[in-house]
Amino acid sequence: KFIILIINFILNSLKSYNVITYYVYINYLMNAIRKLNPTVGANFVEVDVPALTPNSVLVEVLSTSVCGTDVHIFDWDDWASSRLNLPLTIGHELSGKVIEVGSNVESINRGDFISAESHITCGSCLQCNKGLSHLCNVVKLRGVDFDGCFADFALIDKSSIWVNDSNISPEIASIQEPFGNALHSLTYTDVKDETVLILGCGPIGLCAIALCRLFGAEQIFAVDISEYRLDLASKMGATEIINATSDNYSQDIMDMTDGLGVGVLLELSGSPIALSEGLKLVRSGGYVSLLGLHSKNVSIDVSNNIILKGLTVQGIFGRIIPKTWEETSKLLTSNKLNLSDLITHQFKLKDFDSAFNLMKTGMCGKIVMIP
Repeated sequence: KFIILIINFILNSLKSYNVITYYVYINYLMNAIRKLNPTVGANFVEVDVPALTPNSVLVEVLSTSVCGTDVHIFDWDDWASSRLNLPLTIGHELSGKVIEVGSNVESINRGDFISAESHITCGSCLQCNKGLSHLCNVVKLRGVDFDGCFADFALIDKSSIWVNDSNISPEIASIQEPFGNALHSLTYTDVKDETVLILGCGPIGLCAIALCRLFGAEQIFAVDISEYRLDLASKMGATEIINATSDNYSQDIMDMTDGLGVGVLLELSGSPIALSEGLKLVRSGGYVSLLGLHSKNVSIDVSNNIILKGLTVQGIFGRIIPKTWEETSKLLTSNKLNLSDLITHQFKLKDFDSAFNLMKTGMCGKIVMIP
């Protein structure tokens, strides 16, 4: 092993490979956050490095970010317990460096700086054939249906790889999925000179605020129950900050829009109350984008608040592949957006407990972990 280590180090030194990376890889062991038991929590354990397959690449994880889905798994809620088969390495958002390439993988090389789509589609169902692969009927999710990326190394299917511009930081590159969710939410309407209401100022909502500002929205109303996140919303470019705990926030929005209401609603909170109130605030002929997931059935006044107002309502799931990734990459390399305020905390991978517990308090923006 020592001889192999030296040979690999010499052969790859010109590509700036790290001797520590090769020591770990040659010993076939790595650290990972694994869900081992059907209870609250997770485990930081040493496991085998994933074995390379012909249709995949092996990636050294440089940065990985925490998503709400990961928290659901950590807490082992009803959704997680009904969906996951344990044991499982969790996590699905990442950036990293390719260190090995499968025999069937083309156009990807050792040393490439990549991120990856977490939704692995079949490529052959009706939706995939219609160019709607983000709605694939048999989609598989990294960190949910198969091992994820909260680890030193991750195995990435060739169909999901996105090669990043080297000028993007690993931390920003690892949050392209939630940024892509926000961009997808704005794909079907034009917010230029519009009045936009954003319900929910989590990371996706904060990205949506930055995009609305970039795309020329006239007014951006940001609504949340967390003062911490409302402060972030202001930094990201919201023109009006509203705490949803206020008894009169709906009336305040109507007053600030001269009684007309807003032209665009982005519902990102998954709150039934927020959705019901938000629909009332959209003026006739307006556009509604729904991304927030609800744990139970929701009752809304479809007749008065959608049909008779002639609203266009669009459900949002994932990212349009590869369209959203292409647009995301262009925006992040254009220097027109500054997402530095979005990433509020960084943790070492082994300190994942602190990262998850902080996220559950809501006193954060996007959290990244560094192996």
